Amino acid sequence: MPIPTSNGHASRVQIQESRTMSPLPPSSSPIAFKEQQGRPPPTTQQTLAGKFFRNLFKGLLFSQLTLISLLVIVLTIRGLISASTHHFHPKKWYPPLLASVAVSGVASLAWQCIIIYNPSRAVKATFWLSPILTCSVGILLVLIGSAVDAGIGAVFVLFAITQSLYGCWITPRFEYTDKLLSLATAFPPARTREVVCLSIIVSVVYSGFLVTGIGGATSTRTNLDLLFISVIMISLAWTMQVLKNVQQVAISRARYVNFAHGEDMDAWNAFRITLKHLTGSICIGSTLVPIIVFIRGSIRSVNLMSGSSDEVMYTGADCYSTIANKLITLGNRWGFVHVGTYDKGFVEASSDTWKKFRSTTGLEKLIDSDLTSSFCFLSAVSVGAVSSLTAGIWMLLIHKDYALEVSLYAFIIGYFVGRVGLAWLQACVLAYYVAYSEDPQSMRFDGTIPNRIQRLQMLSAHRDNRELEVGREREEDSYNNC
Repeated sequence: MPIPTSNGHASRVQIQESRTMSPLPPSSSPIAFKEQQGRPPPTTQQTLAGKFFRNLFKGLLFSQLTLISLLVIVLTIRGLISASTHHFHPKKWYPPLLASVAVSGVASLAWQCIIIYNPSRAVKATFWLSPILTCSVGILLVLIGSAVDAGIGAVFVLFAITQSLYGCWITPRFEYTDKLLSLATAFPPARTREVVCLSIIVSVVYSGFLVTGIGGATSTRTNLDLLFISVIMISLAWTMQVLKNVQQVAISRARYVNFAHGEDMDAWNAFRITLKHLTGSICIGSTLVPIIVFIRGSIRSVNLMSGSSDEVMYTGADCYSTIANKLITLGNRWGFVHVGTYDKGFVEASSDTWKKFRSTTGLEKLIDSDLTSSFCFLSAVSVGAVSSLTAGIWMLLIHKDYALEVSLYAFIIGYFVGRVGLAWLQACVLAYYVAYSEDPQSMRFDGTIPNRIQRLQMLSAHRDNRELEVGREREEDSYNNC
């Protein structure tokens, strides 16, 4: 993944100041930056419970990796031995899926180049390419022929339609997203491409290894084998989350150093320190964030659907909003920046970063509407769809009975490989927001965020005035009818 020497949308003044400005005096610089080559010292006294949970989750990670590896080896050997007696064809089942795993790695690397050299086109392309590819997967599944295949294919088509509607809704935000990505990713830390390439290679190799175990369990298809496949897929999801967040913590730490203090930090060194000292906190965050994001997303969906004047519905929506606002302080992706920079526990880091966002007028609302996470999600969906189409079409031509399961496995694996590949980009944006929230007046930041906050406030005021006018018109109509 080549690193550009310039970016058309990035503020040259901002970048030059961050490179040439002398570091802050030691009295105002966090202690984490005094020892950049070593472990980031904690800014607060770690509790015994915090240390316990860090060690517990770190132990769980390595224990599950060991146990899953043993399970995969056993299932693979058993599957190859019993393949002839259970009408399983390894030569037809493995090549399409393993090829799709490799394709997901190549597609993820290729997408890096597009994002780096032309962020604006990458953002726009993602929001129209993802629905097309997802719909193509749905059509492929429908063509397989069975009722189950058609039902799952219909779900993919519906998902594609939802993406299209969402893309139309958020079109006005593209300009800001493009500019923010350009600023945050301009001149990434040294050796970023080594970290990204290594992470993608590890994710591809590990996924290919798990595929062999899934094939071994598929060969016999007992109820116990279905349980084994479920366990392997859960392990894959969590391990990929951890790998993604390790990269996110390392890159965000190096980027934060530059944004906040104008100092440069090697991404590879940050990656090494993260693996050595921060794995426990990352495992906790990798568990909490997906759960909280799912719950909070569900609550926000309920709030959107409860746009009724009914008092009970309004009260329920207000209660859900309170829960959502509390959850975001317990675990959010921005907390990974403080995990890497200050060696904080994940919950403490999440709480501290969100308090900073709330202390800056309009920043919380801006971050809540940021499209970076949606962009990364749909980019990963695109990678997953390409992987699924590769395996599904191949399998449809040689062995139709395996087409559905292989296509779904390929989609899930491709999605996670895509998320790992884009972790560095999201890390840069996270670091940019966190550094800005701690010093909005810094000369290292241009007017991108303040101008966007002002724009959102104007739109909000206009919307409130419009709602007030509609309310008055309804009251007048009601009075006239009486």
